[in-house]
Amino acid sequence: MIEIEQLNKSLHGGGHRVDILNGINLTIPQGEFVAITGASGSGKTTLLSLIAGLDAPTSGRIAIDGQDITKLDEDALAEMRGQRFGFVFQNFHLIPTLTALENVILSAELNQTEGAHKKSKDLLGVVGLGERYHHYPSQLSGGEQQRLSLARAFINEPEYILADEPTGNLDSTNSDRILDLIGELHRVKQATILLVTHEPSVAQRSQRILTMADGKIIDDRPTRAGA
Repeated sequence: MIEIEQLNKSLHGGGHRVDILNGINLTIPQGEFVAITGASGSGKTTLLSLIAGLDAPTSGRIAIDGQDITKLDEDALAEMRGQRFGFVFQNFHLIPTLTALENVILSAELNQTEGAHKKSKDLLGVVGLGERYHHYPSQLSGGEQQRLSLARAFINEPEYILADEPTGNLDSTNSDRILDLIGELHRVKQATILLVTHEPSVAQRSQRILTMADGKIIDDRPTRAGA
């Protein structure tokens, strides 16, 4: 479970303060699929980064299964991210000098996952890259690279998946395929998923939609899938 209390994030520069998040209160039960929507600059990605421990809040509390992560040092945060979180980025962040298989294996080996090679090959098969695992990222299409990033995110069977605009650079066909895979992997692994998106049709794939504006959550409602 993710519990957030009075979360604030501000930046200071040039004698001015810019408030990015303003008093966020939020609870996300284990296993829920949540979409976070809102205009650019509303605070969506900042919220995701704070939940992942990639950034520190100005004030407030973020608890993951009862543990206040705002009190952890960087080593403890890195360990938490490696063991409990999977990340899917709009720009993939794949290692260009490693093959598809090696990109996934590296993530598994860094977390000392047993049977990393076989699990990586099996998961690449699940995402439709079973015949492409010896190819480098530059030899894969945008949709294939995004599916590879999904495999990397799920290889350690994380409890939490954080996805920042995972379909933003894809055409409608590849976008639908990625969302189908996220939904399937969510059902199979029962991971908690937080997905940032600008697209209403993408948000409707979730169980719950949070809408943000000016650093606040202005709407919080279930979808048909979550009702």
